[in-house]
Amino acid sequence: QVQLVESGGGLVQAGDSLRVSCTASRRTFSSVTMGWFRQAPGKEREFVSRITWGRESNYADSVTGRFTISGDNAKNTVFLQMNSLKPEDTGVYYCAAGPVTARQEADGYTYWGQGTQVTVSS
Repeated sequence: QVQLVESGGGLVQAGDSLRVSCTASRRTFSSVTMGWFRQAPGKEREFVSRITWGRESNYADSVTGRFTISGDNAKNTVFLQMNSLKPEDTGVYYCAAGPVTARQEADGYTYWGQGTQVTVSS
């Protein structure tokens, strides 16, 4: 079992930056991919970004050029740096962990955190 704990959410204004973090209790073959998803009120959970411990990363088109995902292998922690935030970035941001095959689909991930709220005001 892998526990994921997110932190760093908050309330910011449009154009501001924010960094959210996710720390995994341990790393296993079933958690080599770390992903970020978000869910806005009344909408489905959507993919934001993913990274493998080997540093391969991907982004949703809506955040490319504004968000950067990175990892600290020694601390089992993944960061999502969010710049030039927009009101449409508002939502609960969830950290997820899955096997090497996990990509942009939520059902490819095995473990999920509780989520952290990010609110961007206009």
